[in-house]
Amino acid sequence: MEFAKTTITKGVGGRKGGDRKKAIPKSVKAGLQFPVGRIARFLKKGRYAQRVGIGAPIYMAAVLEYLAAEVLELAGNAARDNKKSRIIPRHLQLAIRNDDELGKLMHGVTIASGGVLPNINPVLLPKKSTANESQDKATKSPKASKSPKKA
Repeated sequence: MEFAKTTITKGVGGRKGGDRKKAIPKSVKAGLQFPVGRIARFLKKGRYAQRVGIGAPIYMAAVLEYLAAEVLELAGNAARDNKKSRIIPRHLQLAIRNDDELGKLMHGVTIASGGVLPNINPVLLPKKSTANESQDKATKSPKASKSPKKA
């Protein structure tokens, strides 16, 4: 039994029938790791504006990806400085607060379990000049600490 070959013809506008091209995500087209389509959906659903342009979610994904990479790099350096192989909230805190621009961006943000930057107010530190002079006198002339000789 032989079946007659039927050819699939494309409909109006090429929508019906035929092989479809494989869908390529917008993130791949833009060369990004962050999800462009998801950000576009959130921008539309959030009603930040009546209309959202094509470039807006791509630009926003690129900015978010850059910020994430920057914070992760600095936090990784902080973890390595503390001889750790994992990034913990303390490392994120140190990375963000030690960087001028990131510190300004995240000024009002509290990081849980992040702690504070190590800082001692200079007023509380002992004066170096008076401490050094008293040590120098004690080491140079041991007789100076004894009572003076009667003349």
